[in-house]
Amino acid sequence: MKAKNLDKKFDSGDDIIKYLDLEKASRPGQEQRRVNVDFPEWMDD
Repeated sequence: MKAKNLDKKFDSGDDIIKYLDLEKASRPGQEQRRVNVDFPEWMDD
Protein backbone atom coordinates (compact mmCIF):
# COMPACT_ATOMS: atom_id res chain seq x y z
CA MET A 1 0.00 0.00 0.00
CA LYS A 2 1.29 3.44 -0.84
CA ALA A 3 1.82 5.97 1.93
CA LYS A 4 -0.79 8.27 0.40
CA ASN A 5 -3.47 5.57 0.71
CA LEU A 6 -2.38 4.69 4.24
CA ASP A 7 -2.63 8.36 5.22
CA LYS A 8 -6.15 8.56 3.82
CA LYS A 9 -7.23 5.47 5.79
CA PHE A 10 -5.69 6.85 8.98
CA ASP A 11 -7.22 10.31 8.49
CA SER A 12 -10.67 8.78 7.95
CA GLY A 13 -10.40 6.84 11.22
CA ASP A 14 -9.90 3.39 9.70
CA ASP A 15 -7.89 0.81 11.65
CA ILE A 16 -4.47 0.66 9.98
CA ILE A 17 -2.71 -1.66 12.43
CA LYS A 18 -2.91 -4.60 10.01
CA TYR A 19 -0.82 -2.63 7.52
CA LEU A 20 2.05 -1.98 9.95
CA ASP A 21 5.09 -4.15 10.62
CA LEU A 22 5.30 -3.75 14.40
CA GLU A 23 8.42 -5.93 14.65
CA LYS A 24 10.43 -3.24 12.88
CA ALA A 25 8.59 -0.19 14.23
CA SER A 26 10.62 2.54 15.91
CA ARG A 27 10.18 6.08 17.10
CA PRO A 28 12.73 8.36 15.44
CA GLY A 29 14.64 10.42 17.96
CA GLN A 30 13.48 8.16 20.81
CA GLU A 31 16.18 5.50 20.67
CA GLN A 32 17.45 4.29 24.02
CA ARG A 33 21.04 4.69 25.06
CA ARG A 34 22.74 3.12 28.08
CA VAL A 35 24.64 5.47 30.36
CA ASN A 36 26.67 4.84 33.49
CA VAL A 37 26.38 7.23 36.40
CA ASP A 38 28.62 7.34 39.46
CA PHE A 39 27.13 8.82 42.63
CA PRO A 40 29.09 9.92 45.70
CA GLU A 41 28.94 7.48 48.63
CA TRP A 42 26.98 9.92 50.80
CA MET A 43 24.01 9.50 48.44
CA ASP A 44 23.94 5.75 49.13
CA ASP A 45 22.37 6.19 52.59
